[in-house]
Amino acid sequence: MATSAYRKVAPAKLEQRGAVRHPVVIKRASVRGHGRQPLDAELDDLSVYGCRIAVDSLFKTGERLWLRFAGGKAIAANAVWCEDGKLGCRFDEPLDRDLFRSLTLVFD
Repeated sequence: MATSAYRKVAPAKLEQRGAVRHPVVIKRASVRGHGRQPLDAELDDLSVYGCRIAVDSLFKTGERLWLRFAGGKAIAANAVWCEDGKLGCRFDEPLDRDLFRSLTLVFD
């Protein structure tokens, strides 16, 4: 009787982020790539480490970005992915707790 060296494994987890993303709807956001003019955007979801925004432009993976939410100060980030009018970003530094709280409580 032959035995197999393979065993069953559970399916890979689709959500592999280290922090929970919170859905938000903030229409007053902007994104600017290096050497570009700021573009209007909408913040779709947010964690302390990154976000997903809706924007009418393409950005390259790894591109340097500066984000502003609801008229706040610029937040440095990198593009992680961009497709179908959505842009995934990773912040250089985790968001300040007070800023994160204010953004997740705002319904703009």
